[in-house]
Amino acid sequence: MRSLGLLILRLVVGGLMAGHGSQKLFGWFGGYGIKGTSGWLETLGLKPGKPWAYLAGGSEFGGGMLLLLGFLTPLGSFSVIGAMGMAWAKAHKGKPIWVTSGGAELPLINIAAGTALALTGPGKYSLDKVLGIKLPRWMVFTGLIGTGAAIFFSEQIHSRLQTAEETTTRPEESAAELQAGKEAAHEV
Repeated sequence: MRSLGLLILRLVVGGLMAGHGSQKLFGWFGGYGIKGTSGWLETLGLKPGKPWAYLAGGSEFGGGMLLLLGFLTPLGSFSVIGAMGMAWAKAHKGKPIWVTSGGAELPLINIAAGTALALTGPGKYSLDKVLGIKLPRWMVFTGLIGTGAAIFFSEQIHSRLQTAEETTTRPEESAAELQAGKEAAHEV
């Protein structure tokens, strides 16, 4: 029963993630393709948008397919966790948790499912089992920690770059704001 449960989880999460990525990459299932995804990602501050669109779509599509097939399962899990972690950090940050409020409810569910599959393995109804592929536990834990650290640090670096870009792209506005602040302080 455990393997049947893992198969159902892999088929649903992997299939939906692959479909989600194909929306970004190919415009399938009502998606916007690379061009539309690039523009949307740029509105989130991920510039230039095109490489980010390929990265997001590729990790969702590729990771989803790996989970769906139960092939190189930890790598598929890390790919899904990374994509959903960035979605949480960039598209859902600062919003209430529920999807009805634009929150990260669904990315968190996908992160939890990806983590569970990385820890348990894909079960006996998988290509990993057929081919005898199994990563040592220490590699799985290292991969999970590394994926989390990559999400955290990329968000930190991106936030700092965005702040620096805003300051350098509007120097006259920043100078005017600084002057206004000095005048207001002087009046007090």
